[in-house]
Amino acid sequence: MADKIKFGLALLLLAAGVAGYYLLSEQVLVLRVLAVLAGLVAATGVAWRTEAGLRVVTLGREAYEETRKVVWPTRKEALQMTGLVFVFVVVMAVFLFLSDKSLEHVLYKWILGWETP
Repeated sequence: MADKIKFGLALLLLAAGVAGYYLLSEQVLVLRVLAVLAGLVAATGVAWRTEAGLRVVTLGREAYEETRKVVWPTRKEALQMTGLVFVFVVVMAVFLFLSDKSLEHVLYKWILGWETP
């Protein structure tokens, strides 16, 4: 129940920030944007203290730790794999072009008897 109250308070704080944007319509734009950002920061701070918010923080920490465990490729490996993908794409493009033109030739010339431009 306390989490629902905290989420409600977070929504109210966010709405207050947006309302501040419109209530300060006579002020400079920077002040209006700061009102929205203040509401957003306050809402985030309150939502962060809920059980779901703490789970999100824990998930973020675990994800960060997992990315630190990843063995990233060296520059040479990355360039080699990029070149391999590029060659594969070119080969597939040529294959699909030849397949398309062959089927076009068979369909139009042999089956339908039409002359292609």
